[in-house]
Amino acid sequence: MSNELRYDGRVAIITGAGNGLGRAHALLFASRGAKVVVNDLGGSTRGDGQSSAAADKVVEEIRAAGGEAVANYDSVEDGAKIVQTAIDAFGRIDIVVNNAGILRDVSFHKMTDGDWDIIQRVHVNGAFKVSHAAWPKMRDQGYGRIIFTASAAGIYGNFGQANYSAAKLALVGFSNTLALEGRKYNVRANTIAPIAGSRMTETILPKELIDALRPEYVSPLVAWLSHESCEDTGGLYEVGGGFFSKLRWERTQGHTVRLGRAITPELVKSKWSTIVDFAKATHPADVAAALGPVMDNVNAGASKGGNDLVDVDQALGYEMPKVTTEYDERDLSMYALGVGAASDPLDDTELRYVYEMHGKGFWPLPTFAVIPAQTGIMQAFKDGHTAPGFNFGLDRLLHGEQYTELRRPLPPHAKLTHRTWVKDIFDKGKNAFIVFATESSDESGEIIAYNELGAVIRGAGGWGGDRGPSGDSNTPPDRKPDAVAEEQIRPNQALLYRLSGDWNPLHVDPAFAGAFGFPKPILHGLCTLGVAARHVIKHFAAGDPRKFKSIKVRFSESVFPGETLVTEMWKESDNRVILRCKLKERDKVVLSQAAIEFYSEIPQPKPKAKPVAATASASAEATPISADIFAAIDQFLTKNPDQAKKAGLVFQFKLKNPESTWTLDLKDGKVAAGEAAPPECTLELNDADFMDMCSGKADAQKLYMSGKMKIAGNLMASTKLNFLTKLDPATVMAAARARVGAGGGDVVGNGAAAAAPSTPTSADYMAAIGEFVKGNAELPAKVATVFQFRLKNPDSSYVFDLKSNPGKVHAGEVEGANCTLELSDSDFILMTTGKADPQKLFGEGKLKIGGDLMASMKLGFLKKIDMSKVKPGSAPKAAAPAAAAAAPKAAQAPAVLDQAAARLAALRSDPEVTIALRVKNPDAAFFLQVGPQGGKLVDKAAGPATATITVADEDLAALAQGKAKLVTLYQRGKLRVDGDVAAAHLLAALEQSN
Repeated sequence: MSNELRYDGRVAIITGAGNGLGRAHALLFASRGAKVVVNDLGGSTRGDGQSSAAADKVVEEIRAAGGEAVANYDSVEDGAKIVQTAIDAFGRIDIVVNNAGILRDVSFHKMTDGDWDIIQRVHVNGAFKVSHAAWPKMRDQGYGRIIFTASAAGIYGNFGQANYSAAKLALVGFSNTLALEGRKYNVRANTIAPIAGSRMTETILPKELIDALRPEYVSPLVAWLSHESCEDTGGLYEVGGGFFSKLRWERTQGHTVRLGRAITPELVKSKWSTIVDFAKATHPADVAAALGPVMDNVNAGASKGGNDLVDVDQALGYEMPKVTTEYDERDLSMYALGVGAASDPLDDTELRYVYEMHGKGFWPLPTFAVIPAQTGIMQAFKDGHTAPGFNFGLDRLLHGEQYTELRRPLPPHAKLTHRTWVKDIFDKGKNAFIVFATESSDESGEIIAYNELGAVIRGAGGWGGDRGPSGDSNTPPDRKPDAVAEEQIRPNQALLYRLSGDWNPLHVDPAFAGAFGFPKPILHGLCTLGVAARHVIKHFAAGDPRKFKSIKVRFSESVFPGETLVTEMWKESDNRVILRCKLKERDKVVLSQAAIEFYSEIPQPKPKAKPVAATASASAEATPISADIFAAIDQFLTKNPDQAKKAGLVFQFKLKNPESTWTLDLKDGKVAAGEAAPPECTLELNDADFMDMCSGKADAQKLYMSGKMKIAGNLMASTKLNFLTKLDPATVMAAARARVGAGGGDVVGNGAAAAAPSTPTSADYMAAIGEFVKGNAELPAKVATVFQFRLKNPDSSYVFDLKSNPGKVHAGEVEGANCTLELSDSDFILMTTGKADPQKLFGEGKLKIGGDLMASMKLGFLKKIDMSKVKPGSAPKAAAPAAAAAAPKAAQAPAVLDQAAARLAALRSDPEVTIALRVKNPDAAFFLQVGPQGGKLVDKAAGPATATITVADEDLAALAQGKAKLVTLYQRGKLRVDGDVAAAHLLAALEQSN
């Protein structure tokens, strides 16, 4: 078979190879060309006795089949002798399979020191001795594969095998550490936990099952993990009976207590359900990831306090899921009636609050803005969703204060999106006081209302925290009110108001109200607020609600339907009124420390962006990309050099989808594309997540904990990048406009713009190499090799033809290259300039070499080239196309789109998007409209294009033929995107599916 995995020239040691698994491993390796050392002490499964018969028999089997093998009868505790056998017989050692083992099964109660010690000596010490003797040989030769044999008993435990379980799990940790230490030397270590019928499993598995679990079913995995093409390391695999599986550590998200808080057994008990909940599991892959939550907790600083009901550290700043609501004239009318409007149906001003066809126009009451915001919060509580750290029910919550602000008058109907977060938490002694903030935006993204709901949480205070603002505000002056309004609350007012969305049974159910100590249901506090606001608007805004700016009140006492509300008003200025509401019958203040502000001029909606033509001009508004972020970082560091000095480290960002690499050298205060300096901390994440992190839409800690961001190197250093969230959005947009204005479009890759590079590129270094080869005619005779270089991010290919005379260096691919080298563009530059060691790149897997591995050693001549003299832009530019008359190309785009019609129809997008496809050479234009019902080509876009894509006709055809990928064309600058880059991903439907 042409793809058969072979081990020709490799030498393998298999311990315990006289029977069972070891014998199956040895026979398979030998059948694939490996030279095998068959080790077996020849004792019993308990470790008693010794014999050469078992090993000799396997050697005879191998030799009879035409293979090469020698026997070794040493105990694995004499591992050096076993390895020496391999060196003496075959001159090297490439593979070690630690398979030898014995059993001393007995319950722990009856286990002796001897039963324990001999198991550890054979399994753990034996694996150490053999591996330790082979280790320096493998390191020196830059190649090695080590396999450890664990067991399900070690992973899960097993009755009567405490000694065996302990030893087998120890091997997993042993292997994981060797995987880390051996990685750069190309020494891989893995562990298997086999399920197979053998002498070792006769005591724990029934005979019928043993017969079905053939050792030959396990050996193929061992062989694959030992092959030179397998790069996996540090893995643990269960295998047997035809089943293959990889295991990983999993832990719960757990519960974190901020440092400074009292940590007691009672606290652990109270959080136990969260601590053991695997619904949100994480999978730490290394020590750095395992320590992540601890380091985050340390970096978070001292606790802000709290108790069992309110944990300030967890809750403060928490943002709830966004809620979208819609309202129309009917909802506004219902609300107006709910707060007592139009009790006189002939009052023309108030009729405008409830009659959508009023001749003078319909006016929404501004305090309706409290309804959508409160609805979102109430719905979250109803659904059982609340901020982490809030462990109280609605029975403890009282609406204490309310602040509502309108940025402009409410439209008569709208679809609003509400963003709610926990703004403040205060300790009021006996009670806690929580401020929920809500921003309500219309469909254009403009914020039209802002609410703060202040909630008193009864019995939840007392942790000694910040008490919040002290002293009274909005205190009425010591004089008679400038206006007073009286209004009796109708007996059924609460029943009417609740239809606007506040469903709390306290306002409608007599039994429920009685349970809370009220003689009957009480009126909603926000209903009282609405009544008072109507009074102030009538007396100080000439009844025009459009001038309303804000209202702030404190709820001091409950109101019962049927009581009379007295609103006292004091004009403090032309745009500000102090108010106080009392109950006439009980002389109780129900709204205190209250004020309403008005606008001098009625604010108007912000002008919406004008539609732009489908063809985006170079001066069109740009969508920022990661390159613009880094341009803004560069400016930030220039203006704030102290920020760089505080960190004093070199960071590398590796972004994906699309791919790019950036270096933040905070030692020199520089930002550069590619790997401009060896990094001390490397962060890997998607381009989109990076953008969200810098704009504050995504939390860096959550990205890290969810596995969306990987951090290598100095983990603590990553906390010094907080300044990224301080970038001025205007600076980012300026960079984007400059890029688009320069014709850069939404370029990606390792360049921030289309400007000339300030440092040499790989093309420049390739040109220098070509000049050197041209000037050294003796090189082809010495090297006699054709090299193929494939660089990535950005992609390019070069050929070093040092077999032909004269030698040549040119861009492109060649058939039959003797040696192929693949690495990133940035690593090639570092390697070429002497800043990175090729052997280290190879050992770390950053440099892949195919074909004649030894031939790569002949590239030593590169060290003779003085790369410091290479100048940016020194690579020759591509020759301009000849002006010879050529027959016009036949357009392929129509056929491509016609053939992809079914795939385009299967596309879905909500909201609907329009993609303008501009095809060049020959020129053509197409429009793809994609909505919830599918995608289709249309003759003309109904409005502005969501994204405009420009691509050559031949590249579009290559996409459909499977010769190119969308992302590759994008990265190489052959496909330009203006507008929403995410929408452009829909064009992947044109790619040829395999």
